[in-house]
Amino acid sequence: MNKKRCTAVVLAAGSGSRMKSDVAKQYMLLRGKPLLWYALDAVERSELIDDCILVTDRETLLNGYVAKEIVEQYGFHKVDTIVAGGRERYDSVYQALKVIADGDMAVPNRDGYIFIHDGARPFLTEEILQRCYEAVTKYHACVAGMPVKDTIKIVDGEGYALRTPDRSSVWQVQTPQVFDTPLILSAYEKLMQEQERLLREGIRITDDAMVVETLMGSSVKLVEGSYQNIKITTPEDMAVAEAFLKA
Repeated sequence: MNKKRCTAVVLAAGSGSRMKSDVAKQYMLLRGKPLLWYALDAVERSELIDDCILVTDRETLLNGYVAKEIVEQYGFHKVDTIVAGGRERYDSVYQALKVIADGDMAVPNRDGYIFIHDGARPFLTEEILQRCYEAVTKYHACVAGMPVKDTIKIVDGEGYALRTPDRSSVWQVQTPQVFDTPLILSAYEKLMQEQERLLREGIRITDDAMVVETLMGSSVKLVEGSYQNIKITTPEDMAVAEAFLKA
């Protein structure tokens, strides 16, 4: 069977407020390169990924920083389109999916797969991408993740423990999150139509898998990612990333 087209959506529109830095975290330097470079480099070198939509903040899109100082400077030829993100993560994903839905790419992806990845996760590997590809071809929706190492407590609003889920059934979810193109496009269109109802009902969408689960009733397969596939959120995470690269 021929490989279907694979498009990466790399999200880099966040402000990174928890980094306590004047520079958005995706542009902070890690070993001399912007943090975003690492995810884009993995996409560029991948044998699976055919093209990429990069979602950035509106200011750096308008001033051309990302296009000139990252995409052009480092020769990321797979970046087909750069779009501005929105206030919430799902808004940013939707802006990228609109490009795909409208066919506004050099080569349309109407019946392939969409790999949605956080630009703040610098340790994406070809092995993770391959495992996700194998899973999505079988299950139509999958996400990278790893079993938790720590005991997890469910707490109430005042911080008291309510219950302790069985650790063997709890995973920490990562990216990429990968879907059949028609499935994720339909799920996000439905989300845009029903987001006010979801807000009224107190349902907060936190990742793409939740969109597919909640709006389409689809099951999502968990696929082994890596304990190194961390998301850079705080200054401590940058120190951990430095250690990983040094090793």
